[in-house]
Amino acid sequence: MTYELLLALIAFAFVSSITPGPNNLMLMASGANFGFRRTIPHMLGIGLGFTFMVVLVGAGLVQVFDAYPTSYTLLKIASVAYLLYLAWKIAHAAPAKSAEAAGTPMTFLQAAAFQWVNPKAWAMALTAITAYAPTQTFSTILVIAVVFGAINLPSVSTWTILGQQMARVLTNPRRLLVFNWTMAGLLIASLYPVLWPN
Repeated sequence: MTYELLLALIAFAFVSSITPGPNNLMLMASGANFGFRRTIPHMLGIGLGFTFMVVLVGAGLVQVFDAYPTSYTLLKIASVAYLLYLAWKIAHAAPAKSAEAAGTPMTFLQAAAFQWVNPKAWAMALTAITAYAPTQTFSTILVIAVVFGAINLPSVSTWTILGQQMARVLTNPRRLLVFNWTMAGLLIASLYPVLWPN
């Protein structure tokens, strides 16, 4: 991989990791409802789960989608259904004072597994492999995965911290309810590019 291509990959990894999407919106909601410490497994699950996903996508899943286009449609349907379910869970999250008893943040394994039904994660992984690995050698795929792993964790941590800071304003159950419903609505809105691509 050339130096220029590496810089372009770093820029793509940063922009795609820091901008709003299902992972970041859920982390902001988790930070607000459960705090930073309890959200750490969720953040690590995203960072490591997505890194592993990039390796597997680069190792051959792109060819599976090319050979069997229906599999991509089935993945899209499963992704939309699961994101709608997560939006419902966010909208109905417990008030901050009872979150410890009535709700739990996403675990490491749940967050890692979620990457496989996250439309934005698929778009990022497929774009990274097709655009930044012209030779698609295993070493190039590993470089892409490592770049994403290094950039992703600080990016997702930012959204958790933002949510945690917002928790100071969300001490009123009504404000928290509005926040949770807003986050659920934004999560559903993030499906727009999936359902109606350009």
